Amino acid sequence: MAKKVLIVDDAVFMRMKLKDILEKNGYEVVDEAQNGLEAIEKYKATQPDLVTMDITMPEMDGVEALKEIKAFDADAKVLMCSAMGQQSMVMDAIRAGAVDFIVKPFDSDRVIKALDKVMI
Repeated sequence: MAKKVLIVDDAVFMRMKLKDILEKNGYEVVDEAQNGLEAIEKYKATQPDLVTMDITMPEMDGVEALKEIKAFDADAKVLMCSAMGQQSMVMDAIRAGAVDFIVKPFDSDRVIKALDKVMI
């Protein structure tokens, strides 16, 4: 059975690119969100196996959304997506419970390696 993924990013292009990589590698994208508030609602509605979460978004950033999702489901697996130069925010996310991070722009092999490692 395909692993279910929720993609969270405020950039439509990034969501499309990530969705393309995931679906070509056997993952099922169950929903997408464009900010942290939407991510929390959609996580509760879809109960995905994994969330890819952008760090910098309007309304609620990825680290805050991660904390809310972990409060709702301590076993949630959240993979953070960051642009170069966001190391301190990535460390905050890891401390808040993120399982790993991938750097934008996305490299297909790195994305799949990170997901496969997390989904063991």
